[in-house]
Amino acid sequence: MIDDSATTPNARNVSRRSAVGAMALFAAGLVMPAPSVLRRRYRLFAHSTTEYSERAIRLVRGTVVVDMLNQFRFADTAIRPPLSEQWKRKPNAFTAANWEEYRTSGFRVFGVGEGASSYDGALRTIAEWNGFVAAYPQWFIRVGGAEDFARLATDEKIGILLDFQNADHFRTVDDVDTFWGLGQRSSQLTYNQTNRLGSGFLAETDGGLTDYGAQIIARMQKVGMAVDLAHAADRTTLDALAAATKPVIVSHSACRAVAPGHLRAKTDEMIVKLAKLGGVMGIPMIRFMVKLDEPVTIENVLDHFDHVAKTVGVEHAGIGGDLDLVGNANPVNSAEAKQEIPSNQPNFDRYHFHAGPDGKLAVPGLDHPKRTYDLAEGLIRRKYSDADIGLMLGGNWRRVLSSIWGV
Repeated sequence: MIDDSATTPNARNVSRRSAVGAMALFAAGLVMPAPSVLRRRYRLFAHSTTEYSERAIRLVRGTVVVDMLNQFRFADTAIRPPLSEQWKRKPNAFTAANWEEYRTSGFRVFGVGEGASSYDGALRTIAEWNGFVAAYPQWFIRVGGAEDFARLATDEKIGILLDFQNADHFRTVDDVDTFWGLGQRSSQLTYNQTNRLGSGFLAETDGGLTDYGAQIIARMQKVGMAVDLAHAADRTTLDALAAATKPVIVSHSACRAVAPGHLRAKTDEMIVKLAKLGGVMGIPMIRFMVKLDEPVTIENVLDHFDHVAKTVGVEHAGIGGDLDLVGNANPVNSAEAKQEIPSNQPNFDRYHFHAGPDGKLAVPGLDHPKRTYDLAEGLIRRKYSDADIGLMLGGNWRRVLSSIWGV
């Protein structure tokens, strides 16, 4: 029997749809029943023996799952040029087989978290993504308003959310309006170092939010662009929270109370002030961001969801994985890729950098394209209700971004 106890809107319909969908997928050979059907567990993917509960499947497929920092596909130079470059620059390079990997992942909105070191570079990045979405309208839409979330709730397309991990491309305050018009919907104030707006957490000195940074925040909140404080240093973070008059976000950051002394994580003071503004914090899935040392498991990630929920409420926690679809945390298979590893940056020791025995940076169990289902199973183990799980998988991001963009 399908569980109809969910408290999310239209949960009964979602449950019935999921049952019909599961039967259809089973008939098509896309969902494999577990050895005991009574357990209501299924093998969703032919290449994997992992079984997922009917409840987890229903929750993922009944939610517009949002990852506020999922870089779609990092460059992998095992193929030259990397697929990530071919897809945005070569007509018809993104195939139906590629689409299937994204369609079946469970992710519905990708906050692509691009770099923005210059105005011209940001223009090119925006142009490439807009071109990519326009080239594959049967599969993708650009997410820029509440109506796009509503559209994704009724079809199988995937949303691309254009956001940047720095604000160096804003030469003047008016450039905020320009990039809003081109489709950018969120921007971190700083990356790891100091810029004209403030300081990142690896900066030698945290000078706090500058006057120019305060002007940028005011303009972003006026036009409806999300202010993101993910990489900002402590004083800059607190200054920005004080300067904001509307919700701000932290796209991907852990909780310092759970990872003591980790300067990349946010303190309870910051989390409380973020929540009072109505903001949301995305929890990452990189091992050195969620725990200071090995071993690291999915349970350590869940501890951060729990901490936000207990401190300020489930309404303020979301996904901010900081991986690409396949589970890479940085470009791979080239000498250049090693430059992306934080240990090569000044003051890298603040990251408490460490990798697993296999060299992977992603948390084991969350290092593959279908990790939304594993996360849902974990939240079920932590005894959250269906309604609360739906909020953390995507509902919270949908709410806060719709509010910010609706200015």
